[in-house]
Amino acid sequence: MGTKLLNLGILLAISVSISVVSCNGSKPTSDSPHIAYVTNGVASFWSIAKIGAEKAGEDLDVRVSVHMPAEGIADQKRMVEDILVRGVDGIAISLIDAANQTSFVNTVAEQTTLITHDADAPQSKRLAYVGMDNYLAGRMVGKLIKDNLPEGGELAILVGRIEQDNARKRRQGVIDEVLGRDINPARFDPIGAELRNDRYSFVVTLTDQFDRVKAKSNCEDILLKYSNVKALVGLFAYNIPLCMEALKQTDGSRDIKLFAFDEADETLQGITDGSVVGTVVQNPYQYGYESVKLLKAILQKEPNTIPQSKFIDIPARTITRENVTAFWTDLKRKVNGS
Repeated sequence: MGTKLLNLGILLAISVSISVVSCNGSKPTSDSPHIAYVTNGVASFWSIAKIGAEKAGEDLDVRVSVHMPAEGIADQKRMVEDILVRGVDGIAISLIDAANQTSFVNTVAEQTTLITHDADAPQSKRLAYVGMDNYLAGRMVGKLIKDNLPEGGELAILVGRIEQDNARKRRQGVIDEVLGRDINPARFDPIGAELRNDRYSFVVTLTDQFDRVKAKSNCEDILLKYSNVKALVGLFAYNIPLCMEALKQTDGSRDIKLFAFDEADETLQGITDGSVVGTVVQNPYQYGYESVKLLKAILQKEPNTIPQSKFIDIPARTITRENVTAFWTDLKRKVNGS
């Protein structure tokens, strides 16, 4: 799918709860189970996940509704409460702030079949988590940095919000890998802590709370305040595309390497033309598809549906100039319904 189509999906989602009943193939009926797929915000990433969830609805005879909160925790909570009032057989949700939403998640889990996806609430009563190991994915970005910036230097991290379980673990994975630390997903370096070794230093982590204007200004602030920064690391899909915009508005004399997360079209184009080193991608299409598939299997009481780990692993992948064309071609095929 091109950028225009992805942006259309985003515009349709802003400030509303999108309900989509699949209608291709065997059309779900009123007797089909109803599953709500709830995201933690509005982004091109979620437009891809939405397509995967809808495709699962078509393939598996499930009524699927997709809900994208645009205004944070309160908006997400309101959406879920509305879903419960209207009636639903199962919910897949990506949490905005797991630590402060656990009680709410437990209340929802008492009323319907509940799983998490993308951003987990591991201490809650959710039945399972569909996603990847965000800490190890962060370490994959860290390895990409070390391979492409072997001489070291100052680095800055940009992320939507650090409260999310996935964002916190991604950031920590990047830091631990770059600084040569042991594997410890439970570690957390607070924003503002001095983080350095003999080659690399993380000079700042800036958050934007999904505010694109703020996200771009964060990039501009870094370029202004940190004259020696060698690399920008964006942990949400829109971070590096906005940094690319900010860099275009400078004099172009600074050689700053860009390391991304997720598969925004702008990022993939940047990898293709060499302005972005690489990105670590999740698989939002499969997040959507597998969440619906798992919930239906649980509802039908299929045996051995939930693994002992309660973790349905959809591994991350590193995308660089060597494999970006094949990856992007496959992504377009999926989101176009081929």
